[in-house]
Amino acid sequence: MTTPAPPIRSVLLVDDSATQRHAVEAILRGLGVAEVVHAGDGVQALAILAEPGYVPDVMIVDLEMPVMDGVELMQQLRQRGLSIPMIVASSREGSLVRAVVGMARNLGLPVIAGLHKPLTRSMLSQALTSREHAERRRVDPSAAHAGALDPGALEQAIRAGAIVPHYQPKVDIGRGLLRGVEVLARWTDDTLGPVPPDRFIAAAERGGLIFDLSLSVMDQAIAQAAIWNARGLKLSIALNVSPILLSEPNIVDAITHLLDKHGVGAPQIVLEITESSVVSPDGPALGALARLRLRGFGLSIDDYGTGLSSMQQLARIPFTELKVDRSFVHHAHRHENLRVILESALTMAHRLKLVTVAEGVETIEDWRLLQRYGCDVGQGYLIGKPMSADALLPWIKEYQERMPSLRAQRSTKLRSAARATTRPSGNGRGST
Repeated sequence: MTTPAPPIRSVLLVDDSATQRHAVEAILRGLGVAEVVHAGDGVQALAILAEPGYVPDVMIVDLEMPVMDGVELMQQLRQRGLSIPMIVASSREGSLVRAVVGMARNLGLPVIAGLHKPLTRSMLSQALTSREHAERRRVDPSAAHAGALDPGALEQAIRAGAIVPHYQPKVDIGRGLLRGVEVLARWTDDTLGPVPPDRFIAAAERGGLIFDLSLSVMDQAIAQAAIWNARGLKLSIALNVSPILLSEPNIVDAITHLLDKHGVGAPQIVLEITESSVVSPDGPALGALARLRLRGFGLSIDDYGTGLSSMQQLARIPFTELKVDRSFVHHAHRHENLRVILESALTMAHRLKLVTVAEGVETIEDWRLLQRYGCDVGQGYLIGKPMSADALLPWIKEYQERMPSLRAQRSTKLRSAARATTRPSGNGRGST
């Protein structure tokens, strides 16, 4: 079964209204939160967070405050490398709150929810028990105040195979069947404890270790795919590729060698390229992607909708899959503007004969919405969290019991079939 989010023990409440702070504290106490720390504005909040050993489980941040408002506070958190699950609260219009939430997530901040004030018990209860905050990277007291990672320790971890792949299931949205997994790197250091992926991946890119890190994780994941294949479990394996990696002159041969080493075919592998990482038309990356596609690899444009060059990337690069960013999926059933963007992206992708994937699916309502829009594949905590290879088979047994409840209903199937006259099959457009 999916592991529940850890209990919320400490909340930092940032609001310039003492009356509202005390009202929210009373609700939090009733929900079992043991520690509620008050800050009247962003400056006070940063001073509290600078105290050694203090990292709250969640922050609740008002947008309109004197001295330092909520938006500036978020920017300061980003500059200080603090990644604390956050609830954004405001009495302003919903479009403004959604814009700030989107900005914060683009900065890499783990926003649980954007809520309209006054905050109620049901609103806070739903937000605090959301499984999304457990999915986002957390900062422990030692890591929050630590500086850059020691390159020597990172290199040693790579060589020792201490950075390992975890696997998040990807499921056919219409039929509920397991289609594949996304590979996500995880590192638990003996001294530092769990190290956030964004932190050690960025350190690897800065320190010239991204090639070794990527090949190590790919090697382990492809080896695991071979084991699953031998057991009759053939899954699509999605591997994230750093844009820096694509500029390595021997990257195509290096990845192909791993497939030959383990006896896995290229059509089983999908390489995810983040949309916000612009690939220069005259650089080596575009040539590498073309060569990889020629060899049979699938290519996915990841986090679609978060960059500035979406259409240009789709026109220049032979993608086979479009992966819609979680910011357009999570709670889309509640917001018309998200639904319009989501449906447009999926319709365009299907007309381009791309496989469509929605990430960050957390609720059954969003799942049903994706079914109505004809999305092909979904992943998120509604389905399953990232897990070790050993945990996948037990998860499959548990998931099979839930699968019937996730399948599309007959009316939804009919609507999806009407949309699917140009639906891709196999490895996306141009597959043979």
